[in-house]
Amino acid sequence: MAFADGVRSVVLRYAKAAILTDGEAPELVITLADEHYPLLVDLHYRLWREHDLIERFAVMRNTGDAPIRLEQTLSALWHLPLDETYRLRTLGGRWGGEFQISEVSVPLGKQIIESRRGITSAHANPWFGIDRNGSASETHGDVWFGALAYSGNWKIVVERNAYGQTMVAGGIHDFDHTWKLDAGESFTTPSFVAGFTAEGYGDASRLLHRYQLDVVMPRSTASTLLPVLYNSWYVTEFDVNFENQAAAARKAADLGVELFVMDDGWFGVRDDDTSGLGDWSVDKRKFPAGLTPLIEYVNSLGMEFGIWVEPEMVNVQSDLYARHPDWIYYFPTRPRSESRNQLVLNFGRADVQAFVLSFMHELLSNHKIRFVKWDMNRSFSEPGYPDAEDGREREVWVRHVQGLYRIFAELREVHPQVMFESCSSGGGRVDLGILRYVEDFWMSDNVDPLDNLLMYEGYSMAYAPKAKMMWVNDAFHWTNRSPSLTFRFHQAMTGALGVGANLLRWNAEEMAEAREHIATYKRIRPIVQHGRLYRLASLRQGDWAAFQYVSADATETVVLVFLHASRYGASRRWLRLQGLAPDAQYRIEGAETVLSGAALMARGVQIELRGDLQSTLLHLKRL
Repeated sequence: MAFADGVRSVVLRYAKAAILTDGEAPELVITLADEHYPLLVDLHYRLWREHDLIERFAVMRNTGDAPIRLEQTLSALWHLPLDETYRLRTLGGRWGGEFQISEVSVPLGKQIIESRRGITSAHANPWFGIDRNGSASETHGDVWFGALAYSGNWKIVVERNAYGQTMVAGGIHDFDHTWKLDAGESFTTPSFVAGFTAEGYGDASRLLHRYQLDVVMPRSTASTLLPVLYNSWYVTEFDVNFENQAAAARKAADLGVELFVMDDGWFGVRDDDTSGLGDWSVDKRKFPAGLTPLIEYVNSLGMEFGIWVEPEMVNVQSDLYARHPDWIYYFPTRPRSESRNQLVLNFGRADVQAFVLSFMHELLSNHKIRFVKWDMNRSFSEPGYPDAEDGREREVWVRHVQGLYRIFAELREVHPQVMFESCSSGGGRVDLGILRYVEDFWMSDNVDPLDNLLMYEGYSMAYAPKAKMMWVNDAFHWTNRSPSLTFRFHQAMTGALGVGANLLRWNAEEMAEAREHIATYKRIRPIVQHGRLYRLASLRQGDWAAFQYVSADATETVVLVFLHASRYGASRRWLRLQGLAPDAQYRIEGAETVLSGAALMARGVQIELRGDLQSTLLHLKRL
């Protein structure tokens, strides 16, 4: 931080405190004042009692006449008990391999988890878990955990100092960032939510999941069930038209799909990924009568209609770029680096925001669209803004996120009937900040179901199953594996269910089997999307993965079990269930055996699977 006279020191003293009780949660606000300069800092602590979480953010206020330059604006600093050794758990990876769990003993010094890519990132996610040097499991042990609600450059710093103190700080990344705080202005940091449990990583996850369902997710749909979705990308890719989309829609409707989504290729001159981005008008070559006939046809089949957009991007080969080459991030003396033949629009500009809102309002107002897949397929390169006000050049990283949130907020207010999905080349924008505006996340572009089970275990450490979208697919060029249709469906049922396979190539037997799986999912959907998740077995520790979902009143539970490969003839496993009422009696659907909740949790149920990539689903109901 720097003041107008060049002083870079901040000395804050306690000024006052207040407890606010008129919001969603009780809130303690501690106001600190610099002892010399007109700077006030309000520290906000919201207590979410039901979720056993604390939300912390800060507001910096300039009460003077001269500007103040903010250089580091973190959201919170959490202190762990003294003189302990700790293990840090994080989520990282890459494109196509998101949410991999990583663990390391916290050394003397600093461990930094970060993104400097302009987006949340597939390489690291703003969540942490810490336990006493590896002593915590899914069900036991002390765990400190937290998640940052921010969708741009961020960092979380875990530091163990020479005096035995371990601390976790987090917030907006200070890389290439300053903020000019003019007279009378304020700056609010993103929220950093944290908690503690003595019941292991499973309980830590469930606390975060319930907080997301009750507080974070859009209120208009948080308590409703997300529809079964079909996405037509693998049918046609860019070569979309009324006929092939209608053919795919008929097949999807026959399966019991509730929402049909047309992906890329419907706008501008968009025959591949080299052109068209930015020209958001319907391609009359492909849809001479516009989108309305297709939407009406999809609706006549009993499905809602959804569409793909990528508003933050532009192709050089587009009318928009020809008109406004200055709307992107660039430095005048440097190349304009493309990735995926794309450049990034400057969402900090008011005219760019107005453009995006204009075409999105027109699209959603003139068509009966109920779902938008919002993609963002590249990170930033040259973050220049030559037209920026002097002293605000390095605000671009934060202003992009603020512009994004503003656009989403207005779209949701004006079009409350529309659901949104956050996609960024897969799981590149998954965080609590964007979750306030979207119904679900596209977890990964890697649709291999075995890889997805590993990624889902990591994803579910921080994020609710309801917000995870993954398709049943048949294009596994990532791994060249060929799992059964049952295995593919069971994996996709672990969250919000989607289908992305080329249904035009499926035979009658595959269609019939898929129809049964979708009907089954609709029966168990309330438990999966709104229940409590228990991770019973992990592929990180063997050949089995198992996820259990329990309804809020513990009257029903669903267990999805997966076997990677049989070994040495052994393919049986006892699974101890969790979260049931001990004195209640439960029956497995399709079986006569009745067992108490206590028996199911103490001894468990025996699962028998043989072969490679096998799975089963158990549905238990309380008598």
